[in-house]
Amino acid sequence: MIIPLSAVNAADTKPVPLFDGKSLKGWQQCNGSATYRVEDKTIVGTTAEGSPNSFLCTDKEYGDFILEFETKTDPALNSGVQIRSHRYPAETTVRTFDGKQTREHKQPAGRLYGYQVEISNEESGTSGGIYDEARRGWLDNTSSKPACKAAFKDNQWNRYRIEARANVIRTWVNGAECANLVDPADLSGYIALQVHSYRGDKPAQVRWRNIRLTDLGRHVWRPLWDGKTLKGWLNTGGGKWTIEDGAIHGQSVAGDERMGFLMTEESFKDVTARVRFKIPKGNSGFFVRIDPGTRAGYEIEIDAHKRTGGLWEVRGRNWVTGPEDNANVRTDGWNEITGFFQGHRIVFHLNGVKTIDFPNDTQGRLEGRIGIQAHGSKMPTDVWFKDIAVLEPERK
Repeated sequence: MIIPLSAVNAADTKPVPLFDGKSLKGWQQCNGSATYRVEDKTIVGTTAEGSPNSFLCTDKEYGDFILEFETKTDPALNSGVQIRSHRYPAETTVRTFDGKQTREHKQPAGRLYGYQVEISNEESGTSGGIYDEARRGWLDNTSSKPACKAAFKDNQWNRYRIEARANVIRTWVNGAECANLVDPADLSGYIALQVHSYRGDKPAQVRWRNIRLTDLGRHVWRPLWDGKTLKGWLNTGGGKWTIEDGAIHGQSVAGDERMGFLMTEESFKDVTARVRFKIPKGNSGFFVRIDPGTRAGYEIEIDAHKRTGGLWEVRGRNWVTGPEDNANVRTDGWNEITGFFQGHRIVFHLNGVKTIDFPNDTQGRLEGRIGIQAHGSKMPTDVWFKDIAVLEPERK
């Protein structure tokens, strides 16, 4: 029986075995017909002719953690370990990037999906990378990282370490650093061992042993807006702000060229911030680390026609970079923007698609307020915001 995350005990600070070395207690098969058995304190997964990808899933969900294990696989077989994964409740259409292009696929109800830490072979050099199984495809392909590409060894036991903290996932293979992914899609879920679909003259196998996990609790979204009032927010400039249907509605005022601006009373340094929006008309933005006086700081662009998800630096570089179109904006519903600010690293996502990833942007501010904007009458704007939140450790 699957145990919901709310039923998992408080975080431990020491690694504990996820596999007792004798049985598959605490695990269950989710998809496919590949077989899993225990042999010499090792979980052995064996391919089955005609089977789709198979997964052996934990009964529990996990949020933040350090996961360590050893693995050995037939070089002809691709495999992986799922983390923070889920199962589709109904048939779902997804857009998957295969490294060259994005295609639409239908995934059946019950199909496991989510982050997969790759187990491959020396030739591919992708071991330790992160693939979004049955959803978006490659998120961090490590084949271009020489130290990581050289770390994995065929026909030998390979040591993996995975750290998942908030919206950052890092991986190591045999001590070599591989992925360093920032992604806000999933903050908790199941761990699972994959046996890939396979065609060969004889079955292929993958093995796992010494599977240990240190539970670090989890992160959750803390609302910055109460959904009812503008308590905790400062209203400056022009524009008209109203609360309608559980959202903040920003509009330009005819004849008033001043921008309408709402900002938090609270200031932030390192932060991951999120907002959901609709923009039928005009130009707006989601601001982070802004100065309350000059409004200098980072703006994640929001526009009815172009550049949404890009970076504009107010009182600085102006337009920096990002998508020139609005290809990833939904015109018939709510959109989600997430901004990650950790020191000088900055990553933006628009509806799950990464639009900006600056590993070391040394020119911008390191502290400030969070804000939302509606342009003045020179650029008539109609924009809606809700679910404004920051990512923080869960408080017990």
